Amino acid sequence: MHESSKTNALRSQAFKDLYFNGRVLDIGAGTDPVCAQAEVFDQQHGDANQIDKYFAPHTFDTVHSSHCLEHMQDPLDALQKWWSLVKPNGYLVTVVPDEDLYEQGIWPSFFNKDHLSSFRFDKSTPLSAVSHDVVAIHTALPDAQLVDAQKQSVHYDFDLLFHNQSLPKRLRHPLKAIYSILKRVTISSTTLHIYQKWLVKQGYPFDQTSGKALAQIQVIVQKRNQQSSVN
Repeated sequence: MHESSKTNALRSQAFKDLYFNGRVLDIGAGTDPVCAQAEVFDQQHGDANQIDKYFAPHTFDTVHSSHCLEHMQDPLDALQKWWSLVKPNGYLVTVVPDEDLYEQGIWPSFFNKDHLSSFRFDKSTPLSAVSHDVVAIHTALPDAQLVDAQKQSVHYDFDLLFHNQSLPKRLRHPLKAIYSILKRVTISSTTLHIYQKWLVKQGYPFDQTSGKALAQIQVIVQKRNQQSSVN
């Protein structure tokens, strides 16, 4: 929740001044736009899979999307259409869940049944048939130049990463009740962490992004000015 706000906490003012200056479209922002002047496009505004029906080409200085591409019916086609809205010399900033840190080796998605695709970074082995190399699909866009790509895992506890080979289980009573009590009462964080690690070993994965943790990939590409490149 509020992934843009969590990500913005990592971004410098110089980053924001560069990429979120001018006219900005924020796809899938909900109530958490990436900047104050961003034009939000979400489900109530239309279908982001067909966003070129709502805006003219080359309309925005930056198109931003955080945790939306994984919900698209055809993410490659959707990305192409999002890209068509970017002005020459403008930017596309995309943030998606990392399939290792968020999905944790489980597919279909254990934490969000609405995820239709997963995304990987700096690895060759896909999680599933609908896994995409997020850098490759961005650099394949026409006239796209890669500016930056990085995995973001701030506040992520790698000790709680699910490695169990058995089928993942959902936390239920009484273990769920115990977990809730431990979170509420005044105990040491070490005690809670030991219990969390024990639960993971028993086959209960945790979605750490429900708290402060990030488990995502950010990619930034710039649209080269075709006329300038010709000259």
